[in-house]
Amino acid sequence: MTIEQRTPSSSSHDAGEGDIIYAPWERAFKRIATPFEEFIHRQTTSGLLLMACALLALLAANSSLAGFYQHLVHTPIGFSIGGYVLEKSLQHWVNDGLMALFFFVVGLELKREILVGELAVPSQAVLPIVAAVGGMVVPALIYFAINPDGDAVQGWGIPMATDIAFAIGALALLASRVPKALITFLVALAIVDDLGAVMVIALFYTEEIALNALAAAALLFTILVVFNFSGIRRPMPYFLIGILLWFAMLKSGVHATLAGVLTAFAIPARPKYDPTLFSRHLKGLTARFDKSYRPGESIMKNEELRAIVQTLENGVRLVGTPLQRLEHTMHMPVAFLVIPVFAFINAGIPVDFGAFGETLTHPVTQGVVLGLVMGKFIGIAGASWLVLKLGVARLPAETSFSQIAGVSLLAGIGFTMSIFIAELGFAGQPENLLMAKTGILAASVLAGVSGYIWLFLVSRPRTSKNG
Repeated sequence: MTIEQRTPSSSSHDAGEGDIIYAPWERAFKRIATPFEEFIHRQTTSGLLLMACALLALLAANSSLAGFYQHLVHTPIGFSIGGYVLEKSLQHWVNDGLMALFFFVVGLELKREILVGELAVPSQAVLPIVAAVGGMVVPALIYFAINPDGDAVQGWGIPMATDIAFAIGALALLASRVPKALITFLVALAIVDDLGAVMVIALFYTEEIALNALAAAALLFTILVVFNFSGIRRPMPYFLIGILLWFAMLKSGVHATLAGVLTAFAIPARPKYDPTLFSRHLKGLTARFDKSYRPGESIMKNEELRAIVQTLENGVRLVGTPLQRLEHTMHMPVAFLVIPVFAFINAGIPVDFGAFGETLTHPVTQGVVLGLVMGKFIGIAGASWLVLKLGVARLPAETSFSQIAGVSLLAGIGFTMSIFIAELGFAGQPENLLMAKTGILAASVLAGVSGYIWLFLVSRPRTSKNG
């Protein structure tokens, strides 16, 4: 590997264009991005990767690789300890195990939003909360109206969900035309929607409850809370108890992935260092760093310089919160590994084009499509219009109601959470599951395209404040 080095200016080694640059990615140190900007960037990229994996799964399931794909998805994987054996298919390990990490990140995002985000200020929280509730209730009612009885009724929760990565990815493509406040509104709405989906899964999509295992889960969650209040800030103890909590939830009948949300809610959100004291400490360490620096000498030979750098690293870690650090650390593997793998394993739907018309007229498919597209639009736009008319809430800055309506269409992109609920609701019902997944994909494409076109037409390019 080659090392690029630029000669520093002879007059000074202060920060500037004459700095030594050892690698291109070190320039990122000079860029300051807010957590929200990082969140949006990752969700946008994740949405594109999610789309690619879904398309790859569709191609695999409808080509000569279909047999290999189905064999891969249903490959049994397990382990045994003594006489105890735990074995599940690859699909079950992804949906029950790997997705716990996704729900962990969802829990971190929920906690942050409730404490310091859009949901922390009641006057700002009213609109996205009411809009999200409307966007969950109306789709469920539409689905239930089309499928009022029989096995198909179990899918009523499918159109309630919004895929935050896909929806934000679509809206981010219009970043030059829509105000930032509209993206913030969609993020808050989608996070409330995620909370609603978590509650629906916990309350309505559970198997028979095993009280002993549920009591063990409650005890483990109590231990996590004690960790929080006793000042334990390192992530490892939380992860170890979180794994045990996942196992207890798995045996209890309540869906195991909810252990991720419970563990996230126990993560400390308070910094150990006061920012003012840290600032003074940082200035003192910086002065010592400058005194200890000897031009041309490697830091590996300067013991005091190494000690100062280590102290700075420890201080930076402690002035932040464990919640922020974990959300920052975990978002990348979840966005770029967990969700794409989930999409690839679950989006492989065999399409019979000869019977495609029959598929689209199936009650489950119709319930999902109409619930996600029409239900989300009516629910979110209608609930928003009502609270705005009543004067209970106000529009986000520089945002029009027509743009809120456009976001209501984008919220019909259900994908990840909708597929997840479909797998729960239609376990053991392959035909209904196929219809539901087909409806989810069709609705997500329809909602994404129509929402994008709507917002493109009602929004004008924004002029830069810098000229």
